[in-house]
This record gives sequence, C-alpha cells and structure tokens, in this order.
Amino acid sequence: MTKHPLIDLIKNKPLFDTLADQYGTPLYIYSKERLVHNINLLKKALNDYFDSFHICYTIKANSNPHLIKILKTEIPSLGADCASPGEIFAAEKGGINGNECIYTGNYESPNDLKYALEKNAHINLDDITSFHRLKKIGLPKDISFRLNPGFGRGAFSQIVTGGKNSKFGVPHYDIVKAYRLAKESGISKFGIQCMTGSGVLDPDYYPKLIKDILKTVGLLKDELGIHMDYISLGGGYGIPYKDDETPLDFNKVFQNVAKNFHTFFDERNEKKPSLWIEPGKSVVGDAGILLTRITGKKESYKSFIGVDAGMETLMRPALYGAYHRIYKVGAPNAPAIHKVDITGQICENTDRIAVDRKFPDVTEGDLLTVMDTGAYSYTMSHQFCTRPKVAEVLLDGVNPTLIRKRETIEDIFSDCDI
Repeated sequence: MTKHPLIDLIKNKPLFDTLADQYGTPLYIYSKERLVHNINLLKKALNDYFDSFHICYTIKANSNPHLIKILKTEIPSLGADCASPGEIFAAEKGGINGNECIYTGNYESPNDLKYALEKNAHINLDDITSFHRLKKIGLPKDISFRLNPGFGRGAFSQIVTGGKNSKFGVPHYDIVKAYRLAKESGISKFGIQCMTGSGVLDPDYYPKLIKDILKTVGLLKDELGIHMDYISLGGGYGIPYKDDETPLDFNKVFQNVAKNFHTFFDERNEKKPSLWIEPGKSVVGDAGILLTRITGKKESYKSFIGVDAGMETLMRPALYGAYHRIYKVGAPNAPAIHKVDITGQICENTDRIAVDRKFPDVTEGDLLTVMDTGAYSYTMSHQFCTRPKVAEVLLDGVNPTLIRKRETIEDIFSDCDI
C-alpha cells in the first residue's frame, strides 16, 4: 500500500477549516514542499546518468505562473514544453524564456507557428504538412519532428498519443522524408521528439522507448547524415492515483534509459546529444489538493454525496473515468462503511468524482479533499452551467498565499457588451 505523500497534511483540520473560511470552496491547494521535492528528484536522476540534459516542464499540466516560477527558481536551467501560444506566455510569465521552450503543436495554425517562431522556441513539428506551413512564415535555426513509432502507452486509451490510432506525430515510415525536406530547405541543426502517452507507471517502458527512438536516430544519420543535437523522450511519467500503485523509481528508469542511450552512441563512436524530457504530472500532480464542501446527501436508487466541486472544477473523472483518492478532512483514515457516488452540481449525469466508492460517515457541511489534482485539473476546468472558475492557493508549510483569485459571475460576462 502506497501512503499518500500529503496524507499527514489532511489530518490538520484547523488548517483546512481556515483555508475554506478565508478563500472559499471549491479551492485548489498546492504544496510548495512537494513541488520542489518532485522536480529535484527528476533532476538528480538525470544528473547521475547524463552529461547533458534539459528538463522542459509541461505547462499544460498546470500553467499557474507562481508554480512555474518556483520550479524555475529551483532549477535555473528549466525549460518548458508548450502546446499553444498561451502556454509560451505562461512560461515567460513564470520566468522561462521562449528559447528555453520546446513548442509541440498539432494541426498548427499559421498564427501559432508564427508566435512560436517569434519567441525563438525550439519548434517540434507534428507533421510534414506543418513544415510546409512554417516555411511560408520563416524557418528557425533548428527543427525537430515528433515521431509516432507505431505504438504507445497510457493510463487510459484516451491519453495514448502514439500508435496507429493516434492523431499525433509523423509515422515512422515517413520520418526520413520529413527530415530530408527540412535539410534540403536549409535547416542544419536538428532534434527529435517522441511522446507516446501519459500516466505510465511501468519503469521498463522508457528504456524500451528510447531504444526504438535510437533506431530512428541511427537511420537518419545513415541515410541523411543528420546528427541530433537533442533527443526528447517526451513526458507521460505517471503518479499513483490509488493506494495499490507503485510510484516510478526515477533513478532506476533513467539508469536503464542511460544504458541504452550510451551504448548506442558508444558503439557508433558518435557524439552524444542532450537528453530532453517533458515532465508535468510527475512534477505537480501529487502536489495538488482540491478542497470541496459537502452540500447535500441523498438516498435514492443509490446513495449520493453532493459537493460543490463538480466536473466543471475537476474534469478528469467525467472525461476518462479517472480515479482520485478522496478523504474526509481531519480523518483520512476513518473507516469506509458506505458505498456512495460523490457528485457535483452540474446538469450532466457524468458529473461524478467517484462512483460506488466506499466512504466514511459524513454530514452536510463537512470538508473533503480530492487528492492528486495538481495536474490536468485546474487547466481542464471550465464554466459549464455558468459556474465561475475557482481560486488557487499555495501552501508553504502551513502558510497560504493566494496565487489566483476566484472568478466571479460578472467576470464571465465582462467581455459581453450589451
């Protein structure tokens, strides 16, 4: 059984009562201590096995500039993985320069490509047609393409981003054609990127993935004489969402990635490129908590616990059927004796944070914490049923700082002149 890293924090009922009173609910809360711990864990593993590496924090996981700034302060060389102009903007607001970013769009508009080019981001193209669109705007000094190796892995089918059913990347049989086009157009510096899915907890997957990427790297060198300045292994490093899941041992993962990486270039007697990674969930996922208040209980054909955080606040359960641990504030180890659905206030039957979940005795007004909501939670929230987006708070120890104000109903309509 995996004890949640923030479980002891949940026992502090006076703290969460104060946070709820001061900032309201629902409320996203982030632990600075956990955030710093996670990024340093990755840095140490890479530092132990690679002479040159670059960590690009995945902005889409959580784009709050306050959190980005903490990460950048901790690791001054930190870059960002961005998928939209807005994410480059958020990265810069958090202190990461455009030239430290990798920009990976898909079906990119000319305006998106122009923005990335003007910000001097490392542009990672999703398709050969993307290069044709970019060429009409201008060409950067270096180019990478996103390789779809024909396979992928993910916690849910919806977040597998490699393979024959994926909308992403250049298929392996077209990759030489893509790089030939770039080289013949005057590009002289290259990288390659491969992101095949999210939420992976198999420590053997990434060593296998780098081995497959290196086959393509060798092919491009042999066919086109292209040397890669960097190889990005992408992201997708999972975290445990359930007690019976085992966290990734990053030391073991990157030790085995390094074995395949170094062996490949040593055997070919070639200069080694820099290894890039794009972690998001593994950095911020378990550092986040969603605080929500019970608004009602209902006995119908099933037992329901209604809370003030629904699918507009946390989309992952409705979108993927994702599982999040949920605790009663002050009593995370209370015996679970009832089977309930925990639901929000949205007018959709998919609005369930938990389904058929064993849960302790609770009453209307009690506070609950939804765990592991640091990644793909606030960034995927929305305003369905005209419910404003919630506030975000950073905890430094037990000291809170408001890092995003709660939206108001008036804010939603501020751009609607009538």
